[in-house]
Amino acid sequence: MSPAATQEVSITGAWNKELVHIRIILASSSPRRRELLRMAGLSDFDVIIPGVDENAGAEPSPQRTAQGIAEKKCAAVASGHPDALVIAADTIVHLDGVLLGKPGDRNQARSFLERLSGRTHTVYTGVALQYGERRLSAVEGTDVLFRTLANEEIRDYVDSGEPKDKAGGYGIQGRGALFVRRIDGDFYNVMGLPLCRLSTMLRDMGVKLF
Repeated sequence: MSPAATQEVSITGAWNKELVHIRIILASSSPRRRELLRMAGLSDFDVIIPGVDENAGAEPSPQRTAQGIAEKKCAAVASGHPDALVIAADTIVHLDGVLLGKPGDRNQARSFLERLSGRTHTVYTGVALQYGERRLSAVEGTDVLFRTLANEEIRDYVDSGEPKDKAGGYGIQGRGALFVRRIDGDFYNVMGLPLCRLSTMLRDMGVKLF
């Protein structure tokens, strides 16, 4: 077994420490979240996939749904790694009172894209952190306007395979960007991890990226 990765970060506040090495765990299977963490300066971290059901439960709002699933992911991994800083997230797409998660098959991916065509939907990402006994969670929302999509565009995009592991059935960092006319909010939130929100949450926990 390879040794756990650690990252040197500045920790202030209750711990009264500076420039310490801590283990950071990303509780997610998403390659996009790994890419975004590295872009934010967290280059040394481990990935542990939480065994959590991502299907939405009976939450009162889409915001609470995304935040609640992120909290469950974080807690599931943190329980076995109490000395690590655990970062978890969950992304959903909301339109007309309906939550669009990851499509289960090609037909559902096509149905999602037909719903989104020519409409504005909201992408919510819940983010949860735990370090020792300290826990924080929040949710970020971004409005995304799709242009009207032709049937053959939807068919060809589904055929590309890109929709299969993405909330709402599209990836804004890939060919799905060709459908986006406008966004209002954090672009990286649509990719799956709102970096601005994450950085403020880390600072609230005493972890500084600079």
